[in-house]
Amino acid sequence: MALPPAQGLGLNPEPVGPGMWLNHSKDSNAPPGTGGNPGLTRPRVARSRKSRPFRHRSRPFRSSGADPGARRVAMAPGVARRARRRVRGAPPAGSRGRSAEDWWWDRLAPSGSGYHLLQSDSMLLVLPGPGPSRARAHRRVARRSQRLPPLGARAAAAKARPRPAPAPVPAPPQAPDPGWGDRIPLEILLQIFGLLVAVDGPMPFLGRAARVCRRWHEAASQPALWHTVTLSPPLAGRPTKGGAKAGGAKAEEKLLASLECLMPSRFSQLQKLTLIHWKSQVHSVLKLVSESCPRLTFLKLSDCHGVTPDTLIMLARGCPQLHSLDVQHSMVESTAMVSFLEEVGPRMRKLWLTYSSQTTAILGALLGSCCPQLQVLEVSSGINPNTTPLQLPVEALQKGCPQLQVLRLLNLMWLPKPSGRVGTPGPGFPNLEELCLAGPTCSFVSDEALGRLLRGSPNLRLLDLRGCARITPAGLCDLPCQELQQLHLGLYGMSDRLTLAKEGSPLLTHKWCHTLRELDLSGQGFSEKDLEQALAVFSGTPGHSHATLCSLNLRGTRVTPSTVSSVISSCPGLLYLNLESCRCLPRGLKRAYRGPEEVRWCLEQLLTSPPSPS
Repeated sequence: MALPPAQGLGLNPEPVGPGMWLNHSKDSNAPPGTGGNPGLTRPRVARSRKSRPFRHRSRPFRSSGADPGARRVAMAPGVARRARRRVRGAPPAGSRGRSAEDWWWDRLAPSGSGYHLLQSDSMLLVLPGPGPSRARAHRRVARRSQRLPPLGARAAAAKARPRPAPAPVPAPPQAPDPGWGDRIPLEILLQIFGLLVAVDGPMPFLGRAARVCRRWHEAASQPALWHTVTLSPPLAGRPTKGGAKAGGAKAEEKLLASLECLMPSRFSQLQKLTLIHWKSQVHSVLKLVSESCPRLTFLKLSDCHGVTPDTLIMLARGCPQLHSLDVQHSMVESTAMVSFLEEVGPRMRKLWLTYSSQTTAILGALLGSCCPQLQVLEVSSGINPNTTPLQLPVEALQKGCPQLQVLRLLNLMWLPKPSGRVGTPGPGFPNLEELCLAGPTCSFVSDEALGRLLRGSPNLRLLDLRGCARITPAGLCDLPCQELQQLHLGLYGMSDRLTLAKEGSPLLTHKWCHTLRELDLSGQGFSEKDLEQALAVFSGTPGHSHATLCSLNLRGTRVTPSTVSSVISSCPGLLYLNLESCRCLPRGLKRAYRGPEEVRWCLEQLLTSPPSPS
């Protein structure tokens, strides 16, 4: 819509054409700060850049809600900026001074003209029709015309007006309590730490838990949690400036300094201690143990050097409850061990030794009734097996250690000495429950030596004769033990050599079929018929005692598919079945089966597979 010529801008009765600019250079009736009377001038077309009055051209004002017939009036940037400054510097509301905004409003859109204004950063837009902005302007003028009451009256009214009660401040959300660890009772912490220590040991968990808070430090420092400790310095093979030995010695000294602080406060209830890879500070560590661990009962020295007689004697006197010693794979003098056994005496219960040239002196002390209450004796060779046979008189050992319950002679050649007087049997081991004579195939153990060793041992539960090729089923049938649960007659180690053909396996199963839980016949040369008769004993009525069989090793035997099927069907509790290298079985089934699912799968395959040609 076009503006009327006389009322377009309210400035001049002459018509206002498009593209006309407002000029405020010389009008004395202009508002304060504008600098002149607004006039209308037509911009010149042919002017250089320097002679132009404004450097920036005005951009057309685009408004989505404006009427397309409205007239656009562009303001020069300087004029608009001075107008805005004038508006910002206008007197406060209620004053009688006239602002630049009111002046512009009355000049461009006077009352009754039928137009209203919209203002942007650098442009005023005149729109036809009385818009809502004009009503707001009238209300604003009316508010300004009202006189405010005096300051004193306003202050009195403010004091007389009742003040509203302050709104309650909402409580901030509670953050996680930083001291939650202190709220757990000490008894519960001890139970939790005890479960973790039982699985992984006290080190390094308790050392790290002590750094969490004071309550955890108190719980981790309880001596009741430090009953089993393994101490091992860093390996000496790490590269150091002074070499491997120097690095290992420094690591041991550093760990020893920490133990000097920990042992008096935390190791007072220590019961089991294991030292591994100690080379130079064994004497100092054992001295601390003898001074701070009166309840020590078990000591293991693995790959330790420098153990002297004075060290072990000091340990035996400082730890009155010590009754178990393991010195396998450690360099300990025989004189030190003999002195220790003589000092400990009757309270010695368990002893683990590594066979060497000095073992004979230690066994001599045992044969002389030095430790009459000994219950566990294990002698094994080191990494390199010793080819020198161990001569051990059976009858003398039975007299010197009558309370023996476990006897293990592992990976060595045992040569039993004949008895001194013919026809004079020994007292036997009445409490013996486990006998392990596993060793190389050139063992000297025979039926006669085994009978002498197990004389008077009715409570035997485990018999390990792997590698003892001279043992026969007839000799085993004559043993006095009636409730044998584990019988191992198979191969020893990685040997795959089959023994000579034997017969008599039914004698073994008929005697112990009601108590056997583990049976190992790997590598035995029993015939197919012999094995079928031996394993047919387990094919009785379901629910009887034969169902106790849970492990069967038939590796390298001549067992047939029908025999295996009958054994699996009659022993529902079978959990382990080894059929490796069984030539009579079809391909794909010669392997070890672990678990009831795999054993049941083997039975299904045997029942569905076609019979092999005879």
